[in-house]
Amino acid sequence: MASTTVIPLGPEDRAILALESETVVGHTCKVVRLGRDAPSVERLRERVAERIALVPALTSRLAGPPETPVWAADPSFDLREHIFPAPVAGAADRPALRAVVADLFEQHLPRERPLWRMDVVPLDDGGSAIVWRIHHAMADGTASIRYASALLWDDAPELSAPPHELARTHAREEARRIGHLAGFLTREFRPRRSPFDGTIGTRREVGFTAVSLRELRTASHAIAGATVNDAILCVLAGALRRWITDHHGHLGVVRVRVPVSLHHEGDEAANRDSFFSLGLPLSEPDPVVRLRLVHRRTTVRKSAHDAERMDALMHELSGVSPRLQQFCVRVQESPREFALCVSNVPGPRVPVRVLGAPVRTIHSLAEIGQRHALRVSAVSLAGSLCFGFCADPSLIEDVQGMADSVVAEARTLIDTVQAV
Repeated sequence: MASTTVIPLGPEDRAILALESETVVGHTCKVVRLGRDAPSVERLRERVAERIALVPALTSRLAGPPETPVWAADPSFDLREHIFPAPVAGAADRPALRAVVADLFEQHLPRERPLWRMDVVPLDDGGSAIVWRIHHAMADGTASIRYASALLWDDAPELSAPPHELARTHAREEARRIGHLAGFLTREFRPRRSPFDGTIGTRREVGFTAVSLRELRTASHAIAGATVNDAILCVLAGALRRWITDHHGHLGVVRVRVPVSLHHEGDEAANRDSFFSLGLPLSEPDPVVRLRLVHRRTTVRKSAHDAERMDALMHELSGVSPRLQQFCVRVQESPREFALCVSNVPGPRVPVRVLGAPVRTIHSLAEIGQRHALRVSAVSLAGSLCFGFCADPSLIEDVQGMADSVVAEARTLIDTVQAV
């Protein structure tokens, strides 16, 4: 997006705006925990002011009629309306930080200004946490990490590119438009029941945890060449197995939706995502066997290009039969189709700092939806893989306990592989 240009919102972005309601917020959230000597709020504003030109999207606000909204430059843009000290009394320990983040996450972003805000929370270890909310219509998880690199990290590479690259559009490959859809439709639209199905309210509870990325990658690769994404789904399946057994007794079937970014360099769309869905093998107690099963299932979906086919199908249906497209959308969003969404976004590959303060962790949170009371996000940071859990506490008890189980499951998988 360019601040001097009026840009219409794409259909995905308009759909995200339409999802917002009294009980559903439309933003994603990055919690960046800094070590000692963390910058003050005023210094953070100065850093962002120095670099905001690299991300002109963040100076644009919604304009135009509600039915055809556009992004337009905010003539009264002021960083004092976007970067604040968090409304807390004193330094926060880890439980207090989770409570502050949950409280902030519940609050809608005002649409009369650019749809993002940073709140800075002092921590009891001498550092601070930047709680950065940014509306999903403005940026998805991948774009949010890119914006963080441009605005926050010391020694960050510039986002600017030659004009011909920024202006370049990427035509979809013809392969997205062809191929047999029968197997894809069978995999994606098979009905299931969800243990997280419920009417959500306005309250949120969050959970944070982190595991060793290096050890998890090594362990997963040792098992039939499985990926880190496979390992994330494997350890999450183990954590859900524990939680469901403790709270429901019967495991049943849990299908997860895995977002797949279809962004290309130079894309102007804030969101260009598709997804594939698969069932987690909750009934399997052995983490190695579970990882093999997950890897086998994700391989089928990747080799069949399910995410690309879903994207092509939805776009073609919109031009052929809008009513059929809306029917497919309703099927996609049903809790019988998937229980929760699990995303994984690559973060900085090396340690990073913000005005000299080391970044300890980066946790990502994404909003839940009606009848989908749990959502899980992962972000990598150098040698760590950071998980963020978001849930409605009236439907999902002990979210932090669920997050802690991820660490136990990862440790079991790593130790089992190392013992072989």
